[in-house]
Amino acid sequence: QMEDFQIYEKYCQNKPRSESLWRQFSDSVFFQECQRKLDHKLSLDSYLLKPVQRITKYQLLLKEMLKYSKNCEGAEDLQEALTSILGILKAVNDSMHQIAITGYDGNLNELGKLLMQGSFNVWTDHKKGHSKVKDLARFKPMQRHLFLHEKAVLFCKKREENGEGYEKAPSYSYKHSLNMAAVGITENVKGDAKKFEIWYNAREEVYIIQAPTPEVKATWVNEIRKVLT
Repeated sequence: QMEDFQIYEKYCQNKPRSESLWRQFSDSVFFQECQRKLDHKLSLDSYLLKPVQRITKYQLLLKEMLKYSKNCEGAEDLQEALTSILGILKAVNDSMHQIAITGYDGNLNELGKLLMQGSFNVWTDHKKGHSKVKDLARFKPMQRHLFLHEKAVLFCKKREENGEGYEKAPSYSYKHSLNMAAVGITENVKGDAKKFEIWYNAREEVYIIQAPTPEVKATWVNEIRKVLT
């Protein structure tokens, strides 16, 4: 049918926008009629997967295959494939968060490779500034999303997500950054196994970071130490 051909033609001409095109045409008479004939309760766009979502499916499939392939020929290859796809998934996930940063006056590519990103409670203690402000900052945590690059760590504020379902996309408002060349780290903060310190310019600025779990904290501490050494 002509309408079917027009949809296909537009898809070929606009591959980067193919997802939005499919959603646009999913309400067309042609697809509604197909849905009625097949007695499908869900519309076409409900069956479409974004490339990022397909990657998550691959890792689930590989994990399931490994589950039933222990001590079998090819198990090592499956494990290697799973390790690779998990690395790709992390890189894609990190990139999706990184491109959502707003307000950074510079080129993020100049900060080197993005190593880690995640949300934390953060307390600050600066030597400079009004004492009352320092006291408030010391006891009241801020919610910050940190982006650890090879050359700098960025502190951002996570904004409310928009849209519905997998269309939800967080954005991050840039607040400040620390040059890794002037950063120090204290692995243990008394009284909380989830906390560590990042200090700057010989402790002129101290940031107490509280991770969601001790395991997340350990991963970040190890990665920061690698950068510093």
